[in-house]
Amino acid sequence: MTLADLIRAGGDDCVAISAPDRKDLTYRDLRDLVTRTGKTLRQGGIGRGDCVAIVLPNGPEMATAFVAVACAATAAPLNPAYQASEFEFYLSDLNVGALIVEAGSNVDAIAVANAQQIPVMELRSEETAAAGDFELMLSGHGDRLDSPAAEPATDQDIAMVLHTSGTTSRPKMVPLTHANICTSAGNIRETLELTVVDRCLNIMPLFHIHGLIGATLASLCAGASVYCTAGFNPLRFFALLEQAAPTWYTGVPTMHQAILARADRNLGIIEKSALRFIRSSSASLAPSVMAALEEIFAVPVIESYGMTEAAHQMASNPLPPGKRKPGSVGMSAGPRIAIMDELNNLLEVGAPGEIVIRGDNVTSGYLNNPSANEENFSDGWFRTGDQGVMDEEGYLTITGRLKEIINRGGEKISPREVDDVLMDHRAVQQVVTFAVPHPKLGEDVAAAIVLREGERATAEEIRAFAGERLARFKVPKTVLFLDEIPKGATGKLQRIGLAEKLGLT
Repeated sequence: MTLADLIRAGGDDCVAISAPDRKDLTYRDLRDLVTRTGKTLRQGGIGRGDCVAIVLPNGPEMATAFVAVACAATAAPLNPAYQASEFEFYLSDLNVGALIVEAGSNVDAIAVANAQQIPVMELRSEETAAAGDFELMLSGHGDRLDSPAAEPATDQDIAMVLHTSGTTSRPKMVPLTHANICTSAGNIRETLELTVVDRCLNIMPLFHIHGLIGATLASLCAGASVYCTAGFNPLRFFALLEQAAPTWYTGVPTMHQAILARADRNLGIIEKSALRFIRSSSASLAPSVMAALEEIFAVPVIESYGMTEAAHQMASNPLPPGKRKPGSVGMSAGPRIAIMDELNNLLEVGAPGEIVIRGDNVTSGYLNNPSANEENFSDGWFRTGDQGVMDEEGYLTITGRLKEIINRGGEKISPREVDDVLMDHRAVQQVVTFAVPHPKLGEDVAAAIVLREGERATAEEIRAFAGERLARFKVPKTVLFLDEIPKGATGKLQRIGLAEKLGLT
């Protein structure tokens, strides 16, 4: 299946894309837009196999531009907040054939593209147009391009390229074929039992695999609709929940925590909402947060496990009447999942080790990076870099990122275990446990904490609370109270490099 096949799931007059204060875009409109955009790209010299960087603000046009470009070429969505030096790296590394930006935009990517002689296409959308409808205008260097033939993509063509986060090394390029992303979208549709009557409220950024596949393509694959917001704003969430009347939304744990912080003030909207479930992915959801969400919204919270190399979803807890296990990311939801040791041996149930995956949604390898491929692929399995354990029922629990494990003089500590304990403290709103340098032990345990509004706690109280539930060597030696914990571009809390950011090195 290709992406062009995927968007045939919706009926001509069914709604595909919605947005605040905009008319709805139907599936007929979406398919026409894809055809029209493909023609414009070919006129600009862009066809199958050519990489097109997309630098647009979050919203319906970002969603439809991604779909349209991926149908005709290879889409490379980039964070508009990048600095010029970052755009210089990404545009060069991707060998970009064209850049798409919003008309009138002054993002740094434009100057970088001009310097690298990359054609720039402006996306124009009228306020009166349907949500996501746009026209592409070519400007600059267009006279140097030849128009390629109109050839439909195959399922093995690369539909999208994304970079890994690159927190500790050079970001790696992850190519995802049409087969990869369509398989993943279908897996999510089946896991969540999505149908044409469902509507997703998308609060995730659309330069990230979670928003692109987990919210957008999974919905389109079901012939359902996506309500595209300008991004996550906890002050606007409940107004959007009332306006959009979604049947579900998906987010990262920090978003759910911010929503919970304002839930008591919006109980009337919650009571009238059409939600049938809430999805959480891209980071570990504390059991206490899951319980609070379920109590207030009175719907099941479905925790899933995803990453870029798997075109997002790998495992998921099921909807009721299936069993949901708090603290677990569920069972395999598409690819095959196993636990492997350092010698490439698959381990028995209950044995901890590295989580490995294989399946039609998994990339076949990084681009132009043979050393990373040798390190991360073993006997046909992709090594996720996550440490975990699988129980007798096939439920997977992630115990931590291998690179995040704290090594305190040879004692290995999972920061997620400490997180879960501290989240049970009545005063704690958010917490990230991380490693700090120690002159003799190499590393020691630290915790950055955001307190609930109106609550107080001291470092001594936090350590005493942890000491009642954790072995002594796992108790944070350093406890910092912050107004806000630094987050990545997608809202995920960042462990690696946090000690340096907070001046603890």
